[in-house]
Amino acid sequence: MSTTTSKEKFSKILVPIDGSEPSMDAADDAILMARQYNADLIAVYVLPEKLRYEYADGIDPDVPITASTRGIIELPRQEIEEKSFSKIKEKCKQNNVKLNTEVVITTKSLVAEIVDYAQSNNVDLIVVGTRGRSGFKKLLLGSVASGVVTYAHCPVMVVK
Repeated sequence: MSTTTSKEKFSKILVPIDGSEPSMDAADDAILMARQYNADLIAVYVLPEKLRYEYADGIDPDVPITASTRGIIELPRQEIEEKSFSKIKEKCKQNNVKLNTEVVITTKSLVAEIVDYAQSNNVDLIVVGTRGRSGFKKLLLGSVASGVVTYAHCPVMVVK
């Protein structure tokens, strides 16, 4: 059994968001946890690489990123900053919580990217919503939340 006090249990908390209500609810709880434990909070938006091309009509996914295509790729990142991260930033400011935000474009599954990100960034706790925008409701738990619970190296708090 650990001798760590409860105030020292979590120092870095990750909340994956997708702009959905369940992920924003998870962000609210993650902010409260970060305040309680005086932990840093990381809000990460994982964008599958194939989706970034939906913003760019006629761009072949096999074409390397150039100066002319970079603006199109940045469009989803700007929308995420304005729509999702701005709300979280304001709540963190009100609660005196240190926040880092990141948009990750990945070729992996959402679950693999979240789990790998958490491990490589020494996250102590992942706070995830039950269902996001994936479309399918997998029993009571969303498929991404279920996968994160299954494969994460650290505790996972699921917010319903």
